[in-house]
Amino acid sequence: MKGKRAARLNEQLKRELSELIRTEVRDPRVGSVTITGVEVAADLGSARVFVRTGGDQADLDSTLEGLAAAAPFLRSALGRGLHIRKVPELRFQTDRSQEASLRIERILSEVIVPEAERDVPPESE
Repeated sequence: MKGKRAARLNEQLKRELSELIRTEVRDPRVGSVTITGVEVAADLGSARVFVRTGGDQADLDSTLEGLAAAAPFLRSALGRGLHIRKVPELRFQTDRSQEASLRIERILSEVIVPEAERDVPPESE
């Protein structure tokens, strides 16, 4: 599945899962969770759901366990709410994009010399 249809389905799953987790999931391990993205496989057999929490690594691990336990419930709820033939199997994983962007930013700040430290004389007219 490519293009606009995949993007629409990913976004729809993201919205629906966010709402279901916020309102329906009663597992105490699942606290405040932000779903940052969903990537559905081409055959609709599985979907990677990227999540982020505000806590530490132990809190994140506990949340991922709770979400994995709630995955069959969420999948059946999605099946009732969405009109698609095949509801993908949900696989929850940590969103590492923020850490990656911070790492790139840190590397760039080390490589790019601030303008004040350059040996270029200022332009004068």
